[in-house]
Amino acid sequence: MNLFWKNLLGGMMSTAKIEAKYNALLADYKRYKFIEQSKELEEYQHLYEQVKSPEFRENKKMLLSRKYKDTQEYRDLKKFRKLDNNFNINHYYETLESAELKDFLAFKKTPEYRLLGKKNELKKSEELRRYKKFEKSKRYKNYMRFHSSYIISEYERLKAKVSTKEFIDANDFWADRNRWERTEDFHTERRYLELSANIDIIFYKKTDPKPFEILNKYTSTFTENFDWNTMNASKWNSGFFYKQKELIGNYSLTSEKQGNNNGNNTFVSEGILNVVVRKEPIETRAWDAKLGFVNHHFDYMGDVLHGANAISQQYGVFRAKMRFKGRGISHAFWLTGDSKLPIINICKCNGKTLEVGVYWKTKFENQYTSRKITGINFGSFFIYSLVWTKRELVWYINNVEVFRTSNGVPSEPMFPMLSSYITAKQKGGEGFMEVDWIKFYSNCD
Repeated sequence: MNLFWKNLLGGMMSTAKIEAKYNALLADYKRYKFIEQSKELEEYQHLYEQVKSPEFRENKKMLLSRKYKDTQEYRDLKKFRKLDNNFNINHYYETLESAELKDFLAFKKTPEYRLLGKKNELKKSEELRRYKKFEKSKRYKNYMRFHSSYIISEYERLKAKVSTKEFIDANDFWADRNRWERTEDFHTERRYLELSANIDIIFYKKTDPKPFEILNKYTSTFTENFDWNTMNASKWNSGFFYKQKELIGNYSLTSEKQGNNNGNNTFVSEGILNVVVRKEPIETRAWDAKLGFVNHHFDYMGDVLHGANAISQQYGVFRAKMRFKGRGISHAFWLTGDSKLPIINICKCNGKTLEVGVYWKTKFENQYTSRKITGINFGSFFIYSLVWTKRELVWYINNVEVFRTSNGVPSEPMFPMLSSYITAKQKGGEGFMEVDWIKFYSNCD
């Protein structure tokens, strides 16, 4: 598969752009989830339901538009003041409190009261004439008009009502043109508006969570950013790791032209892992398919690392940002298990071409399905990805799918390996593999 034109015409997104896009998405996702759990958002959503409710809107509209003259408080106070300023009513109360009325009412209860109707008796008594005069006075007639009347009853009811704290407060409220600002609803709405202007709330409301579905779909299981300086401080070990104890550890293969150097050809510089092939002789323990382990001389040094003690995973997404330098040598990032097969080559590069594929074992033979990739500069950083499900294996370089197969899909946990080596058919040379990061994810489904 030649990626030249796809890369040239922009069909392949640049590594930097992919990382920037992913990092931005991840940052937005983390911010979105943080806000989603915040008390501010919870409060905002609660207030939103309040201030957008028909009841809240109707109450606000009423408080803002209602005229003071239309209130019961205004009507009651106006009526009370009219009665309170009525001359005859005031005159009634003056008479009611007078000693003259009290004296007359007391006299009215005596037998002598009947004498007021007799002219002869009136002529004889100045006191009777005085009582008679009061009885015929405007004051007494006014008193009799209002005493026990509805008007006085209403006046006293209103007087009692308008003097209560409840009425005074209510009247003061309705008389205030800015009454809305004195309500709890006003403060509720103001807090709602404050939260509506909060940059986090604005971000949450404007953000479409659909792009986060891919992040919700997977859980991070392994992240290696190579923030260590020595192998002992890392998650990796040099050498191989198989279920046979004798095949665990540091050794080389006589079928290759380099001797693996026990992790000494591996180092981290500025957060990037380097696995180096050098033209330096080395005598080391090596596995020979016919003879078993032998001491073997090699003209080149390389290295192999395994992450068996760090992660072993079945299914998911496996990604690494890598680049490869050197001709006549090979570099590989692969998954394997306790046995030699199956093996998934996430990427294997010989300088000219890159290969992805899977080895597996059947009852009768070993099989391999793969695809070779050309057309891009493997000396530049690319993101190599494998999506492994129960049904198939899918490989990507950056955002471009390069191979898909349903053949030989492993059904066992596998761990990562990294190696820089020289095959028997290669001429040999010097070079290196650089790995910026490795990330594994499991499917939440």
